[in-house]
Amino acid sequence: MSLKSGGRPLQNDDAGEILLELVDHLDAMIACWDSQRRCIFANDAYQHWFGIRRTELIGMTMEELLGPLYPQNLPFIDAAYQGQRQVFEREITTPDGQVRHSLATYTPRILGGTVEGIFVHVADVGPLKQLERQLREAKADAERAAHHDFLTGLPNRVLLKDRVNQALALSRRSGQKLALVSADIDGFKHMNDSHGHSIGDQILVKVARRLRDALREADSVTRFGGDEFILLLPGVESLQQVEVMVNRVLEEVRAPVEIGGAFLKPTCSFGIVVYEATPDRPDPEPDVLIAQSDKALYRAKLNGRDRYEIIQPTPIDYERTVLPSPASSRLEL
Repeated sequence: MSLKSGGRPLQNDDAGEILLELVDHLDAMIACWDSQRRCIFANDAYQHWFGIRRTELIGMTMEELLGPLYPQNLPFIDAAYQGQRQVFEREITTPDGQVRHSLATYTPRILGGTVEGIFVHVADVGPLKQLERQLREAKADAERAAHHDFLTGLPNRVLLKDRVNQALALSRRSGQKLALVSADIDGFKHMNDSHGHSIGDQILVKVARRLRDALREADSVTRFGGDEFILLLPGVESLQQVEVMVNRVLEEVRAPVEIGGAFLKPTCSFGIVVYEATPDRPDPEPDVLIAQSDKALYRAKLNGRDRYEIIQPTPIDYERTVLPSPASSRLEL
């Protein structure tokens, strides 16, 4: 039993006053409704939620209080009066026009085995909903950050393997070819050394956007690392189609750009591998395709840059591909 400040036990009247004062300080609505669905007790929170004083609410029916919300709540009300506890969410518009997201609990009041009414508790869960939304957004941002390059916004190499596997599966189902293209900005190290890393970053962003804009919706561009990109072109019909697409990309990248008062003309070299699934052999791993396109890119660098080279490996070539070690890097050409 609760005690007053002298150690004397509370009398029933005192306890009732303190209990009423307690529930009136709650933001949640608390009420009791009799078997005729009329209010016999309510706290002051109803004035904040519905603009109705406690004295006005006593004797009012649930339908009179809820108005247009009544048909929506009726299945829960009926179930509670049948002895089943109900918990549900509902949006309630307050008199000042604010929409509060609530969690309502209807608990049957059972006396002598008979439902004599229900207790109602309605709490504002808007802050919790806002926190849930923020957590979902933070999770989505974290997932995007894990799979996308922070500078260019392009997918990164973590996501690349999954996309290549999807393209390989599509190629096997459709009978169409796919092309994987390694791209590298020509002379990027010199640009960085001459103009600074800030200008270099802006060049990366510009080139990344141009690569993406020059391709089809179904194609994808990945920043593979540094100034290297991977273009994935699924569902192509022929080598000639791939050449047309890469020539378009070459032209798009070459357009002069002004950054920090300097006019620069970026170019890229491309290495292309075109793959077609065969019934008698499994598909190569994504790293194998990338290694083959990297060989073609190296040839393009050696042959003058600002161009592309194509290789069409045989199944044996794929099997014999030696993957570069993670610490290896391409010679800057």
